[in-house]
Amino acid sequence: MSSNLLDRQIDDILHTVLEDTTGDVFVVNPSADAIEEFVRVATRFEGELPTVHMLADERTLKDVMDDFIVASNAADLVDRDALELRTVEETPENSLLVTEDSVVALVTAGNRVGGLTTEDDEFVATAYDAYMASWEDAEAFKLRTPPISRVRESLETDISPEAEADFTNILDSLETARGDGEGLDEVTISLLVAAKNEALLYDISKWGEDVGIASKATFSRTKTKLEDMGLIDTEKVPIDVGRPRLRLKIGDDRLRNADNGQLATVAQSILN
Repeated sequence: MSSNLLDRQIDDILHTVLEDTTGDVFVVNPSADAIEEFVRVATRFEGELPTVHMLADERTLKDVMDDFIVASNAADLVDRDALELRTVEETPENSLLVTEDSVVALVTAGNRVGGLTTEDDEFVATAYDAYMASWEDAEAFKLRTPPISRVRESLETDISPEAEADFTNILDSLETARGDGEGLDEVTISLLVAAKNEALLYDISKWGEDVGIASKATFSRTKTKLEDMGLIDTEKVPIDVGRPRLRLKIGDDRLRNADNGQLATVAQSILN
């Protein structure tokens, strides 16, 4: 990486750094957009990833990781030892990508992004040592979201392969999964998938709690909300001992007639 990366997209710059680095990388003070782009680029990266130490503002990390799509993919990277997350109380002034061979300053000017690069040995060594020291003093950021690979594998095993395929297709059709008006959250998506496949509420909520998506109580509250809005229906299924369990079913014809690519869009329009 011997030249400045000018007038590039942030994903191009990140990909170039990952591709050209064999050792560790420090991602220092990334913006929310840069964190999202890094997770996307690293998830799709072909080849062996360097270990990335992300040193970020805690509030920014929390806001970004409220999106299940970003957080679950980031958790996958953490699980693979390709990513570590820590926070700092005093945020550095610059957004940097620091390796043993170069320092890249990320500079945004309007719609343009530049990666201003130096490979000066003395400067790079000083910067690398400085951020290594900052890293050692920083607080670990704990992701509460499970890795997406574990979510998919357990959903296929505990519910059905069809439910896993529906879940994946819905996520792929969404830009965000926050449940804040901009996207469906992971609990709502799980319940819609369960209803589409006529799974039991007990089974999907137990799966969700076991894998770490949300508690059974959260699944129950969300089920009640979706049922009150007519998105899903329930029917009682007798069991040998105890109270009957509830089978989830799609309750709105618009959802019933939608394919996976449309299901999220239709559900979002009804919820709004």
